[in-house]
Amino acid sequence: MSRIKVIEKATANPEQLELLNAIESQLGMVPNFLKVFANSPVALRAFLGLHGVANAGSLDAPTRERIALALAQQNSCEYCLSAHTAIGRKSGLSGQEIQNARAGTSDDIKAAAIVKFANVLMENRGEVSTAEILKVRNAGVSDAELVEVITHVGMNFLTNVLGKASQVEIDFPKVELKLAA
Repeated sequence: MSRIKVIEKATANPEQLELLNAIESQLGMVPNFLKVFANSPVALRAFLGLHGVANAGSLDAPTRERIALALAQQNSCEYCLSAHTAIGRKSGLSGQEIQNARAGTSDDIKAAAIVKFANVLMENRGEVSTAEILKVRNAGVSDAELVEVITHVGMNFLTNVLGKASQVEIDFPKVELKLAA
């Protein structure tokens, strides 16, 4: 049971209902973590705005999902891990690539550098060395992509914190945090 109220359409105020209906029209459902966000329409609008803009950048969907999977694993957010495993599969990631991302790597050289950089950013709260920047640049990552990676790290940290703080019920096929051996 969620420690923060989950806003359902039946009990939503007009502003919350408008947002929930818009999400449902795009996704076909409203994930529970967005129902938690709906407690504050301002916070939900801010998240949806950042999410929409960030997803229009140069990082492709599989790379964005690799970042989300790596951070959900690193931050021990079972809700986000479950959600991004399902979304990652829809974006074309294989089961092995999902496992790789959770372990902080990828079979793709550029994606591996991005995922490792995302983990370092999270682990060090943004304090990264010049050598770490050069590693990711040497893998073909542009400055624009670096900024987008940082944006996705921030956005995923936000959802990881919300998922963990609220203990929202997982409404995706549940994935355990323990990595397969």
